[in-house]
Amino acid sequence: VQLQASGGGLVQSGGSLTLSCAISGFPLEAYSIGWFRQAPGKEREGVSCFSKSDGSKYYEDSVKGRFTIFRDNVKKVVYLQMTRLNPEDTGVYYCAAGEWCAMITEPYDYWGQGTLVTVSS
Repeated sequence: VQLQASGGGLVQSGGSLTLSCAISGFPLEAYSIGWFRQAPGKEREGVSCFSKSDGSKYYEDSVKGRFTIFRDNVKKVVYLQMTRLNPEDTGVYYCAAGEWCAMITEPYDYWGQGTLVTVSS
């Protein structure tokens, strides 16, 4: 089971990025997929998740209306489209697979390596 996050980079405030989480070793439908981020000196926090049970999508309050999670079952990729980025969005972004869709790390069994997003002011 592997997850590989990519798509990070440096972007100006107000800009957009789309992160990708490529999944291998298991069917995408078998797990709920979450996106997390960790800013320097802070704990890892949940950003968004996609429930395997009913396809529901959840977002952390600060990203609602700006971020969109969606998936391509054929390509086995889960995306996080991020718009209107601001410096507070800076951090290493991780994708994870688990039984439940949650904004905490505990339910997730598998993690990708992370991709760095830097938003300049």
